[in-house]
Amino acid sequence: MASLLKDVYDTAFFDHFTTILANAAPKLDKKVFLAAVHDEQWPVRELKQRMKHIAAVLHQMLPGTYEHQLRSIERIIAHLSENRRNDHGFEYMFFAEFVELFGLPHVPASLRAMEFITQFTSCEFAVRPFIKAHPEQLMQQMLSWSEHPQHTVRRFSSEGCRPRLPWGMALHALQKDPKPVLPILENLKNDPSEFVRRSVANNLNDIAKDHPELVLQLAKKWLGHSAETDWVVKHGCRTLLKRGHAEALGLFGWSAVPSVQIKNLALKNNTFPVGAYLEFAFDLQHDGATPCDLRLEYAIDYLKSNGKHNRKVFKITENTYNPGEVYRISRRQSFQDMTTRKHYPGVHRLTIVVNGKDSGSVEFEIYKD
Repeated sequence: MASLLKDVYDTAFFDHFTTILANAAPKLDKKVFLAAVHDEQWPVRELKQRMKHIAAVLHQMLPGTYEHQLRSIERIIAHLSENRRNDHGFEYMFFAEFVELFGLPHVPASLRAMEFITQFTSCEFAVRPFIKAHPEQLMQQMLSWSEHPQHTVRRFSSEGCRPRLPWGMALHALQKDPKPVLPILENLKNDPSEFVRRSVANNLNDIAKDHPELVLQLAKKWLGHSAETDWVVKHGCRTLLKRGHAEALGLFGWSAVPSVQIKNLALKNNTFPVGAYLEFAFDLQHDGATPCDLRLEYAIDYLKSNGKHNRKVFKITENTYNPGEVYRISRRQSFQDMTTRKHYPGVHRLTIVVNGKDSGSVEFEIYKD
């Protein structure tokens, strides 16, 4: 059985961390620190709660003012950087939690700390309360960070101000008006780091959910700048493409093709239990005179607990298809319950989507064993 993420905080982790802690903050008692961390609630705390708790214990036990504690944390990180056990980093996000929990009354010191910490472990969640409390100051700082020599800081400048960052505090003001984000993305759209460019694409995709026309304007402006920027634009438009947005599809050459037909759509089983696979196949026939570019997807309208359906779209391929040929295509989709998706017994629907257009559907039923 796979271990839980929260179990990263095991004996080996704390042996290593407290050794570093003793070197960087010699006045802190290791045994007292460990006793405070492993309190009565420790076993039932989940990952995020454990991070907050470790941050609170550090705040309680590191000597001096908040600014003095930040200097201790910087020394700890410097030692950890020299003695890093792995390439993860997420387990040390309690340093960012420390700033988020205790730093809001000390904005200048906290900004300096986040610039340092994010080069070791991400501060994308920690910065969001600061953006919410001081939007103009923080967005100016994020813009400045977008020109930082370290790619981790440049990525932070985009990721931290994503309007819809998953699991992050909502930034409703940027959802309503994302214009302060745009100069940051402009600076980073052709960044040499793929890590940074991926954040730009994700930020664009966030904005597209509320302001599709704005993203399409940027897409038209950016396309053709470079292969890297073309990828950013396409990935940033992925929600629009999955929604079948005609203008977005047209930017990439995927317009309606009347000569293409979907035939013989069939399921291996029209009824199967939760936990099994939906297996399907169909023929794609192109009767036109010239080759055509197609984006093929399949959509599943999942039955929800309230009796309504919720559509999810999955890409099959993007390819060029020759005229006068029939292509047999097959796929399968897991119906195993996951933390992000629970399956409910009843009738669902599979639809094949060609260049954003529904092109054949079939219903199926799942049940609990």
